Amino acid sequence: MRLTRSSVARLTLPEGRSEAIFFDDTLPGFGLRIRAGGKRTWIAQYRVGLKQRRISFGTPEALSADDARDRAKTVLASVHLGADPQAEKAAARVRAAMTLGTVSTNYLAHARSRLRPRSFEEVERHLAQHWAPLKEIPIHVLTRRDIAERLGEIAVSRGPFAANRARATLSALFTWAMRQGQVEANPVIATGKAAEEISRDRVLTEKEIAAIWSACGDDDYGRIVRLLFLTGQRREEVGAMRWSEIEPAVWRLPASRTKNRLPHDIPLSDAALAIIQGVPQREGRDLVFGEGEGAFQGWSRAKASMDGRIRDNSKIKMSPWRLHDIRRTVVTGMNEIGVLPHVVEAVVNHVTGPAKSGVAGVYNRAAYATEKRAALAHWAEHLLALVK
Repeated sequence: MRLTRSSVARLTLPEGRSEAIFFDDTLPGFGLRIRAGGKRTWIAQYRVGLKQRRISFGTPEALSADDARDRAKTVLASVHLGADPQAEKAAARVRAAMTLGTVSTNYLAHARSRLRPRSFEEVERHLAQHWAPLKEIPIHVLTRRDIAERLGEIAVSRGPFAANRARATLSALFTWAMRQGQVEANPVIATGKAAEEISRDRVLTEKEIAAIWSACGDDDYGRIVRLLFLTGQRREEVGAMRWSEIEPAVWRLPASRTKNRLPHDIPLSDAALAIIQGVPQREGRDLVFGEGEGAFQGWSRAKASMDGRIRDNSKIKMSPWRLHDIRRTVVTGMNEIGVLPHVVEAVVNHVTGPAKSGVAGVYNRAAYATEKRAALAHWAEHLLALVK
């Protein structure tokens, strides 16, 4: 029987059967499968070695008998050329389910034990937030153009340096996925950076320090910036400050939150302590700054807003600057007011070499406690005189 619209309409499932296949007499391997419940599906049946394969490709309602026969011819012809359409269809289904979102989940599980907690939080944030619009796309379908366009959007909404960090995170994910055999190439390669990052030596002038201090609002970002000036610590350390780390007049940073993985004590000047004590505490939240579950976010937007206030309200014209310039300015300023270099290094936790580990590391944590307190008090006094 040749399968046509009229012959197919007359076919019925034999009594007592849950499924039956009716093959076309003119094209071996082409048939119609009928199942209990009335579902009808066009199929092409073939062999690969000793194994019989069967692939379905539509219903009589969606595909006419002649069109289905043509589709079957194409399938069966590919088999003669060594292909296995059924296996290829199953593989395509698996690949379609391997989206950027699912691969990100697996990559994060891999990265969690290999990255410092702070670095892992950054990677997790980039994948969960910056790359969220692409998470439903199969990873092997993502193109360099898709990624470049999204990087442009991140640069506009979050800033060029945030785009650079998001780019680095995605590139690392693709490199890992290549090693797992999930993709053949890294499309992040050859996408452009939103901004070139070079080693900086920018030190803020006294007038710039005063302009920035004056532009600090009575909000989390303003408090963070002033604490950066008063303590000389890193942006991420201050932004993720916890109430449990604050003791009377001392901020105790655990090793898990420092770059060199050493615990670090920062004596708090009266001015620094007053800023911290002025932050409203939220019940059940250990983090001092930010909202929701994580530490402070929105760095780029807050920085842009501050730059706007400086531009509108200050009499000076500031060259481009970054928050890390504050740390460099503190180091330079403390040296200029007479703080001994090794004490300055201790204040900013620049402990290297043998002093990092063992008994020496514990000793160095406490050795300069008195000197650090005096240095930060002297610096705070000098700083407050500048900003007045």
